[in-house]
Amino acid sequence: MTDGTIDKLCGLYSRLGISRDDYLKAEEILSGLNDRFKEIDMIREANQLKVVSAFHDVGLSESHFAGTTGYGYDDVGRDKLEKAFANIMSAESSLLRWQISSGTTAISLALFGVLRPGDIMLSVTGKPYDTLTGVIGINGKGTSGSLAEFGIGYRQVDFDLNGNPDLEGIKEAISPEVKVIFIQKSRGYAARRTLLNKEIAGISDVVRRSGSEAVIIVDNCYGEFVETTEPCGYGADLCCGSLIKNPGGGIAITGGYVAGKTDLVEMAACRLNAPGVGSHIGPTAGMNRMIALGMYLAPHTVSEAVKSAVFSSAYLEHFGIKSDPGPLVRRGDIVQSFELGSEERLIAFCRSIQSASPIDAHVTPIPWDMPGYDCEVIMAAGAFTQGASIEMSCDAPLREPYRAYFQGGIVFDNVKLAAMIAMSDLRSLGLEQ
Repeated sequence: MTDGTIDKLCGLYSRLGISRDDYLKAEEILSGLNDRFKEIDMIREANQLKVVSAFHDVGLSESHFAGTTGYGYDDVGRDKLEKAFANIMSAESSLLRWQISSGTTAISLALFGVLRPGDIMLSVTGKPYDTLTGVIGINGKGTSGSLAEFGIGYRQVDFDLNGNPDLEGIKEAISPEVKVIFIQKSRGYAARRTLLNKEIAGISDVVRRSGSEAVIIVDNCYGEFVETTEPCGYGADLCCGSLIKNPGGGIAITGGYVAGKTDLVEMAACRLNAPGVGSHIGPTAGMNRMIALGMYLAPHTVSEAVKSAVFSSAYLEHFGIKSDPGPLVRRGDIVQSFELGSEERLIAFCRSIQSASPIDAHVTPIPWDMPGYDCEVIMAAGAFTQGASIEMSCDAPLREPYRAYFQGGIVFDNVKLAAMIAMSDLRSLGLEQ
């Protein structure tokens, strides 16, 4: 890079409140991540080829983007995309619909589709993400229509003392009544680490060796395209997620999916629509192009998000901010957590991320009682799509130890700027570690 280009960049950063010294330090840290970034690029390339191959296999054409209305019978484009997505997810079938408005919705469809009164759901990765507690009926708020109200039981196995899946504990917790083994791949708002897919394979192996035929369901939110093979290729029967996270590539404006074994996917489809019609209905209303383009861009978009997490971890750690995972740790999702240590620092950090966002940078996020959570949550989300976690965002429950969960970034340079602004703001406010 020429001196003139460096001066130009320093001038642009200066207008955004970043000093020349901070810019040069960021570049120094970035140069030390070259090997890590090459690994991420190789994963991106493998996933991109997988997507292209899947599109070729189903013969995807521009004519398939037209969409349907009403009941949506015989939507050829929808069927082509679902076949392609199933291929990408190492699954037999998929339900890929804009009518599934969140990852929680997708997981709920899978759980209600498979479980029946008297069955037990066993979570083997501890307590599930906050918004699922109402679905299960363990949040103490009497949520209408929860699994508990239908007579479905719940058990959980926590991680062992070393922070790994407790394989022995899982084996002991399995009984004939356990009909679903639930695995949450990502950490959610917990201190636990994110699983790698090979660890999901280890859990699946323990379940099957125990003689259980329970359906293994994986909450795959934040994890798609971070590795080269998805959970259904490692023993999961179903995996679920949201299109405004990784697989929508920053293009899909809503939607979600359930992928896995054909009969189980159809059970979820019957919960989405109605028994008897299942996956046969569901108009696409012109959304096929957006979903297909997002799917195509997803490997590149996710690689930008992973690089963003790696850089922000390395950069903030340099200034004494504890991060998890560290910059060189192999990753299973796009989430990066930072331990800020106080409510004041946590709120300041999230506000800094908002100020660097492309949309609503002038808005000041404040904590609020967000539905589905047991405490106030602050969310920095200046995104083109509301709640799109594949775009740069930062959110956190206001509870000890005051961790911020920083994720996404469809453009690496914007996240690089945000990390620099956040650290600069913490210093200027006298809130550095």
